[in-house]
Amino acid sequence: MKQLISDYGWQFIASYGVSLRISCIAFVLGLLLGTVLTVGRISPIPPLREAINIYVETFRNIPVLALLVFIVYALPDLGLVIDYEPCVIISLILVSSAFTCDNLRTGINTIDAQQIQAARALGLNFSTIVTSIILPQALSSVIQPMVTLFISVVISSSTGSLVPLAHEELTGLVTEINNKEAMGVVTFFLASILYVLTGLIIAFVGRRLEKRYALWR
Repeated sequence: MKQLISDYGWQFIASYGVSLRISCIAFVLGLLLGTVLTVGRISPIPPLREAINIYVETFRNIPVLALLVFIVYALPDLGLVIDYEPCVIISLILVSSAFTCDNLRTGINTIDAQQIQAARALGLNFSTIVTSIILPQALSSVIQPMVTLFISVVISSSTGSLVPLAHEELTGLVTEINNKEAMGVVTFFLASILYVLTGLIIAFVGRRLEKRYALWR
């Protein structure tokens, strides 16, 4: 363990930073896209609602790895070449936005319908009702599912080890070190500790946010 840390400590830190960067960018953009999809999913436009339903069901049921392989290796054949890190981020965004949309729909179902009816009676338009009443309550009621999704995104960022981004991403670095030094148990154990600690920190922050919003509700 000491030899591993002394020889590869800074590489571990750098690769861990790459994994966190990929995860945070993908989760934030997935949250934004999922929120937009949710608004469209409850809009009064049937074709839009159906198109979003198809999107959600499609990307919610596609493994991140399969989607990543398609983006990395199939899109160039269609004339679209993207760098490897954006490929990982895009695949995570597509999947996480679908789950975000599904989570927010669950949150919306917890809102008392009388609030919506009262807002309509007051003459509020659709956009005002969504931004002032629906989305704030839906987001505050699905904090734990979104925390779980964030942890899942962090874990799924390890799929970057299977494309040429491997030497930069944490799991890819671990595989590379193991191939050179034959220290699979130690390296994967250290990487696992980093993933577990990250998940615990995210869960802790999520519980604090949930308590705070519970007081506001």
